[in-house]
Amino acid sequence: MYEPRTYRHWIKDNDLLSFNVTVKETDLYIRAQRQLEDEALKSILKHRTPLEKYIESHPAFLTTLVPYPMEEDAPAIAREMAKAAQIAGVGPMAAVAGAIAEAVGRDLLAFSPEIIVENGGDIFLRTTQKRVVGIYAGKSPFTGKIALEIKPEATPLGICTSSGTLGHSLSLGTADALIVLSASTPLADAAATALGNLVKDEKDIPKVVQRAQSINGLHGIVIIKGDKIGLWGKVKILPL
Repeated sequence: MYEPRTYRHWIKDNDLLSFNVTVKETDLYIRAQRQLEDEALKSILKHRTPLEKYIESHPAFLTTLVPYPMEEDAPAIAREMAKAAQIAGVGPMAAVAGAIAEAVGRDLLAFSPEIIVENGGDIFLRTTQKRVVGIYAGKSPFTGKIALEIKPEATPLGICTSSGTLGHSLSLGTADALIVLSASTPLADAAATALGNLVKDEKDIPKVVQRAQSINGLHGIVIIKGDKIGLWGKVKILPL
C-alpha cells in the first residue's frame, strides 16, 4: 500500500519552489530556485535507463545483499552504488535511492545554485544558507519534534534514513530511524541500511555508534529507537 509522504511538507521556506517528478519507482520531491520538472525528468531517465539495462544483464546486482564486484561495463551510477556498498558492507541496491538523488541533484545544479532532492527519505542537498531538515521516525515521540540544522559550508551533503518500522525498503533491524550524513549520498544511503540492520534493541545504540565510526566517509549519524536517541559526529539537532 502506498504511504503518503506527508513529511515532505513539514518544513516550509519561502525562497525555494517545490515540485515532484516520478519515473517508475523513482519518486523525487525537489526544491530549487526555479521550476525544473523537464530538466529533472531528463536527468532521471539519463541515469535510470543505463542502470536498468545493466541490471537486465547482471541480475545479481539487483538481488545480492552483499557487496557486488565493480565491472568495467557498469554505468557510472552502478559503479557509485557498488563503491558505496563495498564500504558499508551491503548490497548495491541499498544505495540506489541516494545515488539517484545525488546524480539528479548534481545535474540540476547547472540550473539552480540551491537544490534539495528527496527520494524516499534519502536527500541530496546543496544550499547557500542554513537549512532545517525535519526528522521523521514513525511512532517515536521524536517524530515532528526535532530537526537537523544544515549549514551551507557542509554541503553538498547526503542525508539518508533507514527504518525498520516504516516504509518499504528492506531493513533487518528495528530502528525507527537511522540517519546518516555524508558528502556521498550513495554512501549515506548504504551506511544507513548497514547500520540500521544492527539495531534490534535500544541497548544496541552504543555499538552502532561505534560501528559508524569505522566507516570511512561518514560525517555523523542519528539513531532513534522508541524514546531513545544516539548521536555521533557533525550533527546538530534543533527542536521544532
